[in-house]
Amino acid sequence: MIFGAFERMVAARYLRARRKEGFVSVIAGISLVGIALGVATLIIVMAVMNGFRADVTERILGISGHINVYGTTQAITDFDTKAKAVAAIPGVVSVTPIIDGQVLVTSDASAAGALARGVRLDDIKKMTWVADKIVDGSLETFGTGEGVIIGARMAETHRVRAGGEIMLISPKGNVTAFGSVPRAHAFKVAAIFNMGMSEYDSGMIFMPLDVAQAYFKYPASVTGLEIRIQNADDARAIAQQVAPVGGPGTRVLTWEQTNAPFFNVLQVERNVMFLILSLIILVAALNIISGMIMLVKDKGRDIAIMRTMGATRGTVMRIFFIAGASVGVIGTASGFLLGVLFCDNIESIRRFVERLLNTELFNPEFYYLTQMPAKMEWDQTLAVVIMALVLSLAATLYPSWRAARTDPVEALRYE
Repeated sequence: MIFGAFERMVAARYLRARRKEGFVSVIAGISLVGIALGVATLIIVMAVMNGFRADVTERILGISGHINVYGTTQAITDFDTKAKAVAAIPGVVSVTPIIDGQVLVTSDASAAGALARGVRLDDIKKMTWVADKIVDGSLETFGTGEGVIIGARMAETHRVRAGGEIMLISPKGNVTAFGSVPRAHAFKVAAIFNMGMSEYDSGMIFMPLDVAQAYFKYPASVTGLEIRIQNADDARAIAQQVAPVGGPGTRVLTWEQTNAPFFNVLQVERNVMFLILSLIILVAALNIISGMIMLVKDKGRDIAIMRTMGATRGTVMRIFFIAGASVGVIGTASGFLLGVLFCDNIESIRRFVERLLNTELFNPEFYYLTQMPAKMEWDQTLAVVIMALVLSLAATLYPSWRAARTDPVEALRYE
């Protein structure tokens, strides 16, 4: 064995300081707590940021798709033919013809801008983030072309329920002798969805494709094709095969290109948070150094006695290395367990704190989500644990070396 029973016994004895040595024990305890909190905080923050990115990505792709083909100069006319050709490309799951248009939503309660999207009933049923999140009304009414689907926050803003009406005004109006007049039409609300993503719940409207073609004046045409694929990471490769099918006058964009600024900000933010929170572990490791140096100084007489009784410098070094490493290992293990438990119960903890403080910690008005997600990536968590262990073990090397270099004669002379 690398560490003998004698070294382990003496190291454990030094960690259980007596009353006059209590200050050294306090420093060791503070170092242990510091490493535990640093590891736990780093694991929790990284998990929350990973969960936020994964949840937002899933919901954005649930609405926008992985690849989008847009008409640049004019609408896409033979969209069904092109949709079948794209659907035949390996890796493509579905192709949805859509019509997008900006509208002004007005009611007796409020007025606000929104994005209206025309889709077919069969296609919207495949959008699980909409079809499975219906909180009022039914998709069947939407299928008959009698109404539109709006988000829960839009319904709340305009004080409307399923069966009610909202007025949509399109800036692309009718041309008259007096100029262009905005097109206004009252639509019945067929259903209300609640995605839990405020941007879409407050600013998205779905209407039947044929109704959208008539309302936005795109007869027998669409503004784009929304493509979903099996693996989101293959979007760029498949987009290159989609481009020739779209032909001239179309533009192909992947989800990475469409949302590049948003995900780049998330990546930079995650890297910066990792760097900043790593300093907590570094500070705790420095505390180990100071605590161990004080322990070596306090145990100078003990070191001298052990040396005169035959203990080698290696034995002394191993004793203090075990003492310092124990603080780092126990602190890292405690922080790991604390971080995992916190991540597994983060939503329950958030609700408990909100009830305790009687305040809302996670306001959906300012965030994309209605609950706090946490997704632990085990390779990232393992990297945090390894970093904490390396820093902790490295922090014990100098004090252990200094203890091994202690001269027994000099130590006994000044006692």
